[in-house]
Amino acid sequence: MSQASDPLQRIAPSVKLGKNTRVFGFTNLYGCEIGDDSKVGTFVEIQKGSKIGNRCKISSHTFICEGVTIEDDVFIGHNVVFTNDKFPRATTNGQLQTEADWVCIPTLVKKGASIGSGAVLLCGITIGENALVGAGSVVTKDVPAGATVVGNPARLVKPRAVK
Repeated sequence: MSQASDPLQRIAPSVKLGKNTRVFGFTNLYGCEIGDDSKVGTFVEIQKGSKIGNRCKISSHTFICEGVTIEDDVFIGHNVVFTNDKFPRATTNGQLQTEADWVCIPTLVKKGASIGSGAVLLCGITIGENALVGAGSVVTKDVPAGATVVGNPARLVKPRAVK
C-alpha cells in the first residue's frame, strides 16, 4: 500500500511499511516499522521506535507508543493502550518535559499473542508467546508463554498449550 494513498492517513516518510500491509483511514504513524501482510485499523497511532511484526492485526482505536515491540502473528484488539513511562509527569522544574526528562521503558509482545479489546499494558513487561490477555485487563507484570490472564490487575486464569 502506498504511504500517500489516503488523505485521511498521517503516515510519515520515516515509516517502514512491509509489503501487502493495509493501513486504514484516520491513522497516525511515524518513525515505526510494520512488517508484511499486517493490518492497521482506523484511529490507530503508532509512535516512533515501535516495531510491529508480520501478519499482525492492530484493531481500531489502539495506541502503540514508543518502545513497544510486537512480534509476528499477534492480534491486538480494539482500544488497546500501551504505556512507556512508569512515572509520567507533564513538567520538570516548572517546564514542560522533553525527551531528555524521562526514560522510555520498553514492552515486548511475543509471537502469536492475543490482546483483548480495552486492555491496558503497563511498560516494562513481556507478553509471552501465544499468551492471551482478556478484554479490559490491566497488565502490570509479565505474562508467561501460553498463559491466559484477565482482570485488574491481570491474573493468571490458566496456562494454555503453546502451539
